[in-house]
This record gives sequence, structure tokens and C-alpha cells, in this order.
Amino acid sequence: MPKPKSIIVVKNLSKIYKTDVLETVALDNVSFEIKEGEFVAIMGPSGSGKSTLMHIIGALDKPTSGHYVLDGKNVENLSDDELSEIRNKKIGFIFQAFNLLPRTTTLTNVMLPMTYAGIPKEERVKIATKFLNLVGLSDRLNHTSNQISGGQQQRVAIARSLVLNPALILADEPTGNIASAQADEIMSIFEKLNDQGHTIVMITHEPDIAQTAKRIIFIRDGKIVQDSINKNRRTAANIKKEVLKHD
Repeated sequence: MPKPKSIIVVKNLSKIYKTDVLETVALDNVSFEIKEGEFVAIMGPSGSGKSTLMHIIGALDKPTSGHYVLDGKNVENLSDDELSEIRNKKIGFIFQAFNLLPRTTTLTNVMLPMTYAGIPKEERVKIATKFLNLVGLSDRLNHTSNQISGGQQQRVAIARSLVLNPALILADEPTGNIASAQADEIMSIFEKLNDQGHTIVMITHEPDIAQTAKRIIFIRDGKIVQDSINKNRRTAANIKKEVLKHD
């Protein structure tokens, strides 16, 4: 059986923000690797550097020094146009704020990345419907995003992140704006997607949410202080038992 390929390779990565009077080290010589099919949580307190790391992993920013390879493509020296292209082709983003068009149907919101990619409308509708079905929203195709709950909006965002078959799903505080019961539903979807082979990297400050990942990287003061397999993983089955226990 072939070894899984590396989706992310980060080596000696540093990010320094400079002003005329101040120099702030946001990331300090960070190195790690994420293989295809992993489900990784990156944790850390406010100011730890996890957001800076997320922006670099997401090709939204460049490091000051070091190397970053995304799905075989060296990222750190790309132009802004090239970064934009790699974001669109390689990464499916899921944000805390959902980033949906408010008076637009869930179907149209999910079709948007495919519209920009020039995929014909008939194919866009077919693919968007498939992924909305996957996240349990087959009965909400024609509802606008401001007619559905926060948890349902995040499901739409998950469906949208999948339509171009990205190498990486990058989720930034994906449960930050929803109730805990809905958060459990979202994490169950992530678990299902990972079981299907999707590579997921999730940025979170919430220990319970991080516990659903298979591996946890903990960052503090711009440095990785822990990188380990999560032996006490909180799976969908365990979450269901917790809910039943409290009913």
C-alpha cells in the first residue's frame, strides 16, 4: 500500500511584523508536515501565532523566512496572482463568519466557486446539490442564507468548500459563531468528510472542538510546543452518548 503523500510541508517558517519602532515575532522557526487524509487541529491561546500560521497555510500571507510546500507546490515565493490561483485550486476555506451572500439561495452560494472557475451551469447545479445533500440540506436548496440557522449556514459553507475538490480543507474557528449542539453536528460532518479521505486542518481555541481531531498541534508564542496524536479523541459516537446521558 503506497504511503500517503504530504499535503503540507512547513520547514523553519518564521513571520516577523515590523514597524519603525517595533518588531514582533509572530512565528518562530516552525516546522511540521501534514499527510493526505489527516485531520489536524492547530490550537493556541490568543496571540500565540495560530492565526498567522493559518494565513500562511491558506496562501493569504507570505512568511518572512522558511519554506512552505502545499500539495507539491512551493508557496513562499509566489506572486499575489499565483497565490490567488493556488487558493482557488488547492484550498477549501471554512470561516467562523460563514462568508455567505445573505439574500442568495444556499444552492447559488455553493455554486459560486464553480462559477468563477468557469464550470457550466448544469454541472454547477448537479455538484452543488450533491454536496448540500451530503451536509443534510437537501430540503434547503432554495432558502436564502438569512432564512436558515447559524449551524445550517456553516453546513452551506462546508458544502461550498468541497465543490472544487480541494487538496486541503482549512477551517478557521468553524464553530465560533454557533451553539454547542450545532457545533457537535458540524464536527460530526468533519469526521465523516475525513473518513471519506479529505484532509482537514482546523484552527481553534476550543479544547472540546480540538478533541475531535486525530492530531493536535499546540502553538504558543510563535512556537510549536506540542504535536501529538490525539489518543482521547471525541468522536461523533462519543458525542451522541454524551447527549443521551444529559437528556
